[in-house]
Amino acid sequence: MKRFTVTVLLSLIGVFNCFGQAAKHVIIISIDGFRPEFYKDPSWPMPNLRKLAGGGVYADGVRGVFPSVTYPSHTTIITGAMPARHGIYYNSPFEPGGQTGRWYWEESLIKTETLWDAVHKAGLTSGSVSWPVSVGAPIDYNIPEVWPLDKNADRLAPIRQQATPKGLFEEIELNATGKLVPDDLNSDYMSTDENGSRMAAYLIKKHKPNLLTLHLYCVDHAAHGEGRYGEHVSAAVATADRAIGNVMEAIEKAGIKDSTAIIITGDHGFVDIHTSLAPNVWLAGKGLVGSNGPNWKAKFHTSGAAAFLMLKDKGNKRTLSQVRAMLESLPDSQRKLFRVVERAELDKIGADPEAALALAPVKGVAMSAAAEGEPIRPAKGGTHGFFPDFDEIQTGFVGSGAGFNKGVVLPVMGLEDIAPVVAELLDLPFKAIDGVLYPGLLIQETKSAL
Repeated sequence: MKRFTVTVLLSLIGVFNCFGQAAKHVIIISIDGFRPEFYKDPSWPMPNLRKLAGGGVYADGVRGVFPSVTYPSHTTIITGAMPARHGIYYNSPFEPGGQTGRWYWEESLIKTETLWDAVHKAGLTSGSVSWPVSVGAPIDYNIPEVWPLDKNADRLAPIRQQATPKGLFEEIELNATGKLVPDDLNSDYMSTDENGSRMAAYLIKKHKPNLLTLHLYCVDHAAHGEGRYGEHVSAAVATADRAIGNVMEAIEKAGIKDSTAIIITGDHGFVDIHTSLAPNVWLAGKGLVGSNGPNWKAKFHTSGAAAFLMLKDKGNKRTLSQVRAMLESLPDSQRKLFRVVERAELDKIGADPEAALALAPVKGVAMSAAAEGEPIRPAKGGTHGFFPDFDEIQTGFVGSGAGFNKGVVLPVMGLEDIAPVVAELLDLPFKAIDGVLYPGLLIQETKSAL
C-alpha cells in the first residue's frame, strides 16, 4: 500500500474524490485483540481486511485507554469519551464487598451520549450484535453481549431475554443461523465469530440500519491462551476475516454498497506474559485487605494486566501513605516489575477517578487479584490492560467505502477519535467529548474547501 502524507492528500486526493458518494450507512466491526499488523503484514490471513485498507484509509496504530481492556475501550469507541467521562472504567466494576462476577453490561451505566443515542435522536435506525455495554441501549435491532452469573445456567438465555425487539434472536435463528446452543456463541470455537457475522449480515439485508456495530471476540480468546503468535490466533484471525467478508457480501446483497462505509477497529493489542504479580498479597501482609466484606482498608482492583488501588475511606491519607511506603520498600527484584501511576497521570489519561493510584506492569508481567500465596508466580499466554504507551498494546483502524478518502495513512490516532468519524459520515449532531476528526480521512471535509 503506497503511503502519502495527510497534508498532500488534503490538497490532491480530496480534490479528485470530492464528488464521491456520501455515507448513508456505517458498519463498525470491532475485532477484540485487533493488531495493526493484521492488515500491514500480508503473512496474516486477512485478504478482505487488506482489500479494505488498500482502498481506503488506515492507521499505523491506535492508542487505547487505561486499562486497555474490552469494555472501557468499546465504550470509548461508541462515545468518543475517555473512561473518566463515560463511566465504564473496567470490564467489571469494583465491588467493595467482594467481586460477584458482574460486568458493565447495561448501557444505562454510560454517563455520556453514545452514537446509538445520536442515531436515535436523528430519526435513523441502528443495529448491534454482541457489542459490550449495550443491554437496554436505544438500538432498533439489538443482540447484546450479556451472560448469566451462574456458570451452570443457559448462557444464551439472557441474550434472548435482552434482545430487542422481542423475538429478534429467534427470528435470526430461523432466517440466518439455525437453532443456536451455548457453544455456538462460545469463544472457544471459531464458529462464534461466524455466527455473529451471520447475525449482522441478516440485520443488514433485512433492515439496512444506518449504524451497525458488531463485536468479534475469538482472536482475543486465542491470544489469551497462546500469546500473540499461537496457532489458534492465526485461525481466529482468518475466521474474523471471513466474518468481514460475510458482512461485505451482505452490504452488496442489500444494494447499499455505494452508500456504506465500513470501519474495522479493535479495543487493544496483546502482550506475551511470563510472570504474574499479586499486589494484594503485599497488602494482606500489612493487614490492609482483610476478608471479603467490611474488614478492609485498601484493595487493588485488577483489570487485565493493571491494578488500581481502592481505599475504603477515600480520604484516608494514612492508609494511602502506608501503601506508598510499602511499595517503596519492596526489594528491587519486585519493584522493577511495575511503575506507580499517580493520580495526576490517571487524570491525564482519563482513567477511573475513584482510584488512588495504579500499578502499570512492565511488558511480560500481569497483575493478579490473589491475596494469598506468593506475590510472584509464573504465567503464560498473553494479556492486555497495560498502560497504552507502547506499540504492542495498540489496536488498529481501517476505514473504507462511502465518504472515505483513499491512500491516507495516519501514524497514530486514539480510540476516542473514531466516534467523530462516524458522526461526520452520518451527519449526526454529535460531539465527541475527547475525540477529534483528523483532516484528510473523509471526502466530505474537503468539499467546503474547494
